[in-house]
Amino acid sequence: MATLHENTLKYNQKMTVTNTGGNLSTDAGLVLIKEFLHSIGFEQLMEKELHFQDSRLSPTHSNETILEQLIFQLIAGYDTDASANILRHDPFFQQMLEKSTLASQPSLSRFWDRISESPDALVQLQALNQAMLDKVRIQRNATEMVLDLDSTYSDTYGNQEETAFNTHYQTTGYHPLVAFDGLTKDFLKAELRSGNTYCSTGAADFLNPLLEHYNQTVPVSTILVRADSGFAAPELYDLCEEKEHQYVIRLKRNRRLFKMAEEFVQVGDETEWSQREEHFYSTRYQAGTWKHDRRVCIRSVRAANELIFNHEFIITNLSDAVSAEQVYQTYWKRGTMENFIKEAKNGFFFDKTDSSHFLENAVRMMVSLLSYNINNFMRTLAFPEKAKGLQIQSIRLRFFKIAGKLIHSGRRMMLKLSTHHVYQDEFFHILRQIQSLSW
Repeated sequence: MATLHENTLKYNQKMTVTNTGGNLSTDAGLVLIKEFLHSIGFEQLMEKELHFQDSRLSPTHSNETILEQLIFQLIAGYDTDASANILRHDPFFQQMLEKSTLASQPSLSRFWDRISESPDALVQLQALNQAMLDKVRIQRNATEMVLDLDSTYSDTYGNQEETAFNTHYQTTGYHPLVAFDGLTKDFLKAELRSGNTYCSTGAADFLNPLLEHYNQTVPVSTILVRADSGFAAPELYDLCEEKEHQYVIRLKRNRRLFKMAEEFVQVGDETEWSQREEHFYSTRYQAGTWKHDRRVCIRSVRAANELIFNHEFIITNLSDAVSAEQVYQTYWKRGTMENFIKEAKNGFFFDKTDSSHFLENAVRMMVSLLSYNINNFMRTLAFPEKAKGLQIQSIRLRFFKIAGKLIHSGRRMMLKLSTHHVYQDEFFHILRQIQSLSW
């Protein structure tokens, strides 16, 4: 019998393409994610940290299983809720979540509405994220942290709550705060804000709980805070100094700083004007809003065949034993954070703003954050060395998008993967590494 999707190929009239291949899954490689979540105790962490408000009497799908389903969908690359209408019948998705039928798109929509009504839903999701971060940090035996602080932008296309026009980006949307660990790529925290909020607004309140946590709950020997000139605010300097943490933050140029930098520049007759010049200096400076003077590092650059120097400034509390050039080299490494943000957006749909309500969009953002971190934890802990630099698009192609068939035999189940999977050696290496993790 012909099916709706039966098509004869023109290049070979003997070949017909149909969708009657049976209960196959194209995402069988997600078994790695399921095994990792089991290893880290994700269900137990959800049970401990999540207590969403729920007035349903006999729910078919718990909030926790819907959240896990959403995480699997995002990691697999399905950015729309409507994908659930097909995936809910996928045999492998059903097995992973131990349900005969998964939540449909309307169920997911009701989940977003329900969770956004919980007064502290965002706090609970961040607590879940922090619990995972702490377990992984202990597993890595990490004692240092570079806390990269930044803001990014999420466009909106409608009348979403608290959306606003941002003159810097010249578009309408939200302007969230984000914090990453520059050493591990871990997504530490995010906060959704109105589109017209300035970069540093609320940054100290955003950062303070993180510093408190890592000072008390999970002590680290060194924390360095890095940020661009949008976060050059006295309250941030004061906070870092109060917590006894180091910071490297770029300053915006003003007349006083420019005059100080010009005084350092020495021009001699032996100068080769056809050659580029670069100099680094360090001095003390106090702005009118600061409580005391602070160290400012200066980078002065003259392009080849130019007469005028261009000056850049960084404020830091690193000791004078760290040269001004080393301070700049430390700051420049912050550039990798832009790649982290791009991966969160392009790979895990962190900037997706489908909902009309602000809190729903904030919850969506946090679920994307959790998905990003789960993938990053597994990548850094279990991947072979040559694959640890892969981004999510390559990880999906190599390890998640694998044809597989789930076979039931008596009391056992067997997941049969494609015999011709190109990266099968790496796949089973990752699986063994996950199973060897000891928490």
